[in-house]
Amino acid sequence: MVGKLILFLVGTILFQSTQQKVILFFGDSLTAGYGLSPEEAFPTVVEQAMAKSGTKVRVINAGLSGETSAGGLSRIDWVLRQPIDVFVLELGANDGLRGLPIKETRKNLQAIIDKVKAKNPNCKIVLAGMMVPPNMGRDYAEAFRKLFGEISSGNSAVLIPFLLDGVAGIEKLNQADGIHPTGEGHKIIGDNITKILLPLVQ
Repeated sequence: MVGKLILFLVGTILFQSTQQKVILFFGDSLTAGYGLSPEEAFPTVVEQAMAKSGTKVRVINAGLSGETSAGGLSRIDWVLRQPIDVFVLELGANDGLRGLPIKETRKNLQAIIDKVKAKNPNCKIVLAGMMVPPNMGRDYAEAFRKLFGEISSGNSAVLIPFLLDGVAGIEKLNQADGIHPTGEGHKIIGDNITKILLPLVQ
C-alpha cells in the first residue's frame, strides 16, 4: 500500500513537472506582428528561444491590430476561456497615439488585469511599457510613460519598461511606417522579453 502511494506521488510530481506552462500575449498590432508572418512575431520568437534554452512553453498570440485598451477589455473574457500561467499585457500604444485620456487607459488596463486575476488567481502578470511621440505634448507623454510602472507596482506585476527598447527609432529595424518592427526587430524584442519571462516559467 505504501509502495503504491509512493509511486502515485512520484508519478504525480513527474506529470506536473512535465506540463508545459502557457504564456498568453494579449496586445495590439505589435504583438500580432503587423506586416509579418505569425512565425516572425515576437511571441513566437519567445517560444522558440525558450525551447532552445531547454524550457518548453506553449505560447498563445492574442494580438489584434488596431486594438485599444477599451477594445481589449471588451474581448478579454473570450480570451480567458483557457487556463494560463503567464499573462503578458501589451496594450495602450493605440490609446496614446490617439491622445485618449490616460485615466481611461488606466481604468481599462486595470480592469483587464482584474479579470485575469479572477479567472487565474495564480497567473503571473507581465505588463509591457510603451511611450508616445513627443508631439503628443510633454506632460501627456510623461504621464503616459509613468502609467505602466504605476499599474505594475499596484498589481505586483512584472514590468517590461519599454517594449520597443533597442528597436524604436532605428530605421533598419522598422517597417516603412516607422512604427511596426521588421522581422529583425521582432527578434530583438523577443530576446529581450525571453530574459524577463524565463524566471517566471522555470
